[in-house]
Amino acid sequence: MQIDDLPIRDELKGKSPYGAPQLDVPVLLNTNENPYPLPEDLVARISERVAEAARNLNRYPDRDAVELRTALAAYLSRSTGHAVSREQVWAANGSNEIIQQLMQTFAGPGRSAFGFSPTYQMHDLISRGTGTTWIEGPRNPDFTIDEAAAATALREQRPDVLFICSPNNPTGTAVDRGTVERLYDAAQAVKPTLVIVDEAYTEFSHRPSLLPLLDGRPLLVVTRTMSKAFGAAGLRLGYLAADPAVVDAVQLVRLPYHLSSVTQATALAALEFTDVLLGYVDRLKGERDRIVTELRAMGLDVTDSDANFVQFGVFADTRAVWQAILDRGVLVRDNGVPGRLRVTAGTPEENDAFLDAVRSVLKES
Repeated sequence: MQIDDLPIRDELKGKSPYGAPQLDVPVLLNTNENPYPLPEDLVARISERVAEAARNLNRYPDRDAVELRTALAAYLSRSTGHAVSREQVWAANGSNEIIQQLMQTFAGPGRSAFGFSPTYQMHDLISRGTGTTWIEGPRNPDFTIDEAAAATALREQRPDVLFICSPNNPTGTAVDRGTVERLYDAAQAVKPTLVIVDEAYTEFSHRPSLLPLLDGRPLLVVTRTMSKAFGAAGLRLGYLAADPAVVDAVQLVRLPYHLSSVTQATALAALEFTDVLLGYVDRLKGERDRIVTELRAMGLDVTDSDANFVQFGVFADTRAVWQAILDRGVLVRDNGVPGRLRVTAGTPEENDAFLDAVRSVLKES
């Protein structure tokens, strides 16, 4: 029996689970992970925090994650220069659960979500998983958002949720502040629409966060993660900032005690080491920019990147190039964008191996 032979919901038929290949090769640059292990001082602090939490594992965790939300609000306020209160912050098991909770609250059967393709595939999959109709909006050839076409589509489609991914995955493209303002206004002119700005990679951006746009926009939500900049992909901690009423609303659908005591303790320990971890981000931003420069020097078309990854091409046979790079010991990502591949910025040594592999492939082509 195949999966589509089961009585699953129609909107899930023919779909594939989200995920990237996990292969045993020397250089893994396909999942946008931070390549730097956590510093030993932080590992020790995590052990202390978790040990404290373990003494009370017979009790449920703080269901409101008050201490963690307070610390996240302080981080957002300090890093963006825009004051955020604990009441404006909510946390969950990865930004995907945050998005799922938002969709359970504001979308669902009979409602629709709108995003600009190519973009993060989980926006589509979570929409379908919550019974929400997914609508793809237009991008320009350089992968920026076509504002005029988007405004027209918003008027015609009347979505209940609008996704804006900045920096966008898989292209790395950042969205101008003015574009977000105008798209928000265009969406609200049709009907009350929740606008989700996905900032999973914002710490790597050349541009400031869009968080200050929350002021005066009660249906704007900014989602974040600790997986990338904080080098904590294994932690699975995501969070949002929004109007306090939105935070109250998502608690209607959160599972009881959804965020474990161990997760909360680990995240709090990582936040104590913010400055150290963001130092790694500065290194990765420099490596990301080096990758862009060197790929362009090879004659490749490279999308401007504000993330910790780079989209490059254009290839007549993307899969063949992906395989040729893999044959040289480097795993990159084929996201299905025609003619393009994506590489995560790694350590200098990993990036050298990637660039050497690409040079070798181009030389033989």
